[in-house]
Amino acid sequence: MRAIILAGGKGTRLRPYTTTLPKPLLPVGEQPILHIVLRQLANAGFNDITMAVWHMAELIMSFFGTGERYGINLSYSIEPFPLGTVGPLKLIHDLPEYFLVMNGDILTDLSYRDLYDSHIQSGADLTIAAFQRRVPIDFGVLQINPGSAQVTGFSEKPTHSLHVSMGIYVFSRALLARIPDGRPYGLDNLVLDMLSRGEPIHTYPHSGYWLDLGRPDDFDRANNEIHEIPAFQELLCTGPSR
Repeated sequence: MRAIILAGGKGTRLRPYTTTLPKPLLPVGEQPILHIVLRQLANAGFNDITMAVWHMAELIMSFFGTGERYGINLSYSIEPFPLGTVGPLKLIHDLPEYFLVMNGDILTDLSYRDLYDSHIQSGADLTIAAFQRRVPIDFGVLQINPGSAQVTGFSEKPTHSLHVSMGIYVFSRALLARIPDGRPYGLDNLVLDMLSRGEPIHTYPHSGYWLDLGRPDDFDRANNEIHEIPAFQELLCTGPSR
């Protein structure tokens, strides 16, 4: 099975951590986050993986090499400039009928194989892994009547529950025709285009562990929690786990 890891960003939200290291090489539990991701994908049966790289690409390529130590075939696609979350796929010319796409800074215990199989069974061209995230608001929130400017309700520091994209997807190859050549194109562009056409988009709900390590708070949380979560313990060692 084929997987594409998006690992080309500058990681600006994580500065100063990313001043000298690219985000995929930042350590979580003494290992780069991409070390954990590659081991998870290999264990799930994804033996052909391509990293889309740009910022500090040479460091990433030098560290992970051919993927031999993970028991996979690891290749690289170098972006000429940042192409967004979907644009880099247009540079990869040997994609199969179905393939997994994910950001390179995700820490989760999601079953990548179940996600992949769910996509095939759905018949949709796009599946988005979804997580229910609780988002606290640190202010008193007013409900205001737009016609009279009068307050109609008040909530002190409410918490909202939202379904968010986990940054992990499965694509069908047919979607590649939608991606423009040579310019940035994001998942938001693709999803809005599909919705405007009335095309189905499948979701794969996940209720386990998930953090987007592009956020400083979540990066710190991951380092505090990584050794306490059994699902990640074996993945922190070096070499293949199979």
